[in-house]
Amino acid sequence: MIRVPRPAAPGGGDPHTGAGYAPCHHGEILQGVFLDGSGRRCAGLVTLPMAGPGSHATFVRRPGTEPGALTVVPADRTKAAGAAGLAVAECARRSGRPPCGGELRLAGDVPVGLGMGSSTSDVIAAVRAVADAYGLRLPPETVARLAVRAELACDPLMLDERPVLFAQREGRVLEVLGPRLPPLVVVGCALGGGAPVDTLALPVPEPGDDDVRAWERLRGLLRRAVATGDVRLLGQVATASARRGQQVLGHPEFDALCAVARRVGAAGVQIAHSGSVAGVLFDPAAPGLRHRVRSCLRALDARAIPATRTFTTCATTKEILNGPAHRGIDRQARPGAPRRPARLPAL
Repeated sequence: MIRVPRPAAPGGGDPHTGAGYAPCHHGEILQGVFLDGSGRRCAGLVTLPMAGPGSHATFVRRPGTEPGALTVVPADRTKAAGAAGLAVAECARRSGRPPCGGELRLAGDVPVGLGMGSSTSDVIAAVRAVADAYGLRLPPETVARLAVRAELACDPLMLDERPVLFAQREGRVLEVLGPRLPPLVVVGCALGGGAPVDTLALPVPEPGDDDVRAWERLRGLLRRAVATGDVRLLGQVATASARRGQQVLGHPEFDALCAVARRVGAAGVQIAHSGSVAGVLFDPAAPGLRHRVRSCLRALDARAIPATRTFTTCATTKEILNGPAHRGIDRQARPGAPRRPARLPAL
């Protein structure tokens, strides 16, 4: 636990107010069932980071009120409200102050139900805002534990930018795959017309030994791709994981998406295993990159697969192309503003 010094609030501001932020992601590079250090089977995933969209939260403590007297705006963010209540209890215990109620306000531009981590982003932003209101900064493992308690499974958005195999239902890191992913250019798109996916309604097949061995092999290949900076190998892993995910998701456009990737010389494709966003992956060092990206966009349009946003995973590389549907995406919304409709092309 780190105690954050809290200076006097400028201009007579409320010293009991805290702020928090969490990013989103663009689905997964790899997801399946893996073996942990003790040889036990464990569901895990490796997310594809995406800069820009995220959730912002503010929390105002109300000392002297009951801990249950907690309100959230917008009122439908029930998971974030539950996470705030858990965070209040945790921060009160750590700080020695009595728990109390308060008001949580959330704003963000992460679409709901598309596999981009919208609920986890809200939850983590809420936990961080509560901690900030108590003058604390909670360790990532504590944030992960609270997030899992609040929503049963979470994405590793509370961690740093290192690629990790993360046990989403247990809130722990199974393996740090390396210091950073190889740089990627991602042409984002929406499968299934961008309709939200109800992950709770999806079948959950019991994996066999062959399935686990296949996922462990992909894990080893991804570890090698990260260690060597091999974008082509990373794309092969992501494509294989996405293809296995189709056994549950069954996107009718998936084969067409893979055909587009082969035609334009992409490294592979990736999907959200619990949503409808997908991406065509390119090596930024590939010759004729701009032409490849434009050809990809035209090919997606010809197959009625709506393109969304072209972005990079490298902070030092400017985005190659921005589709008109994504201009203005990074403008911060006011706390309490309603979330945008979950239709990805309108992001």
